[in-house]
Amino acid sequence: MILLDGKKTSNDIKDEITIKVAELKKQGKKTPHLAAIIVGANGASITYVNAKVKACEKVGFDSSLIQLPEDVSEAELLAKIDELNNDDNIDGFIVQLPLPKHIDEHKVTLAVSPAKDVDGFHPENLGRMVLDLPCFLPATPYGIVQLLDRYDIETSGKDCVVIGRSHIVGSPMSILMARNNKVGNCTVTLTHSRTKNLTEYTKKADIIIVALGKAEFLTADMVKEGVVVVDVGITRVKDDSKKSGFRLLGDVKFDEVAPKCSYITPVPGGVGPMTIASLMMNTLQAIDMK
Repeated sequence: MILLDGKKTSNDIKDEITIKVAELKKQGKKTPHLAAIIVGANGASITYVNAKVKACEKVGFDSSLIQLPEDVSEAELLAKIDELNNDDNIDGFIVQLPLPKHIDEHKVTLAVSPAKDVDGFHPENLGRMVLDLPCFLPATPYGIVQLLDRYDIETSGKDCVVIGRSHIVGSPMSILMARNNKVGNCTVTLTHSRTKNLTEYTKKADIIIVALGKAEFLTADMVKEGVVVVDVGITRVKDDSKKSGFRLLGDVKFDEVAPKCSYITPVPGGVGPMTIASLMMNTLQAIDMK
């Protein structure tokens, strides 16, 4: 069993980006600038956005963090998005999810300019992804593709089961794994809460990508020997023995499943760091697209 080390791989990607940014600066070209909007004080979101800001510093990007109060109106948030859309100094930006219930996430997603949508959530970018045209790929699926690529995992002709059909991970992941690319050419089954006899699909799968948000959902009896497992889930579980007061669990019962795997991602340290690396890659791409 080999661990798909997202932390190490993301650091490798960031080192590559650092060299490219230094070259841009040497040539007198613009320094890439990534901005993030965060609404409210969700602990997990703040931790995640701070990690993105640190990643920007590491690779030499400029970064801006815009913190808005929990009770900010939808109109005020949309006005801030419009301001960033029209700011030539900002190359890409994200609006950290989840948003408070009084704000329509779909409206916010549509408001972000596709040319600055480095999270890859805008329908224009998703449509271009389906057509295999240049675009910003959704950050988490893009990170998973990078991880599989850099570990030289053969995907062509393999049976891939994606568990979870969210617009952020599951659905785009199923499209990317089926595309005619180096990481792709799989026969993909997209499963979800209405799928009957899920284990019948997972037991046959060569590659399983789990993105449900249900702690330790995938168990050893659901997988075959030699399977590749990518665990996208991350759930905080109360743990008084930890300084933070919680521990993190993935969607996979790791200790049970790992011995049957050829490759598996840990949680934490697997997909999470790759998502941040993908944001950096998309922001650098935004400069090229200009």
